[in-house]
Amino acid sequence: MSQLPIRRFSRVAGTAVALVVVVTCMAAGKGILFPDWSEPTKGTYKAPAGDVGKKTASPWSTTTVASSIMGKPVEGKTTSVVGEIVDLSCYLQVGKHGDKHRDCGQKCVRNGQPVGLLLEDGTVYMLIDEEHDPRRDGQTEFRKQAVEMMAHVVTVHGTLTDVEGLKALYVQGSVKN
Repeated sequence: MSQLPIRRFSRVAGTAVALVVVVTCMAAGKGILFPDWSEPTKGTYKAPAGDVGKKTASPWSTTTVASSIMGKPVEGKTTSVVGEIVDLSCYLQVGKHGDKHRDCGQKCVRNGQPVGLLLEDGTVYMLIDEEHDPRRDGQTEFRKQAVEMMAHVVTVHGTLTDVEGLKALYVQGSVKN
């Protein structure tokens, strides 16, 4: 009879330890989804295939500041980040990225799905053209550039924001001439 409480305690303790291990692994589970599924089409995290956007001294263009509420856009920080251009919808839904997903990703982005940047540590940024009025009026070519560079590892220059955990990198320099 005295063995029964010990067995129950052992099972409960074993289950608790297993749960702690799983939760810890999930919390520390940063990284690229399905990292071995497909390599990027071009470039590596150590040797990017090109650049997207232009470096600027100011985080926001004049059209963004002018269109913001009381002339105060959300706080942003200019930065340059290396990552793989991904179709955000497929990556977040089914983990697809890399050369095997290039054609599908290009179709998705051409048809309006959001563009993302997948960093080597698994961090994902939404990529958006920065210039507010030209973007709104269809006068930017960022989406075209993203389609061409789908599944390429590149250096993206832009303005980083983080609003309630949603990270976005606003890319300047894609206004049509």
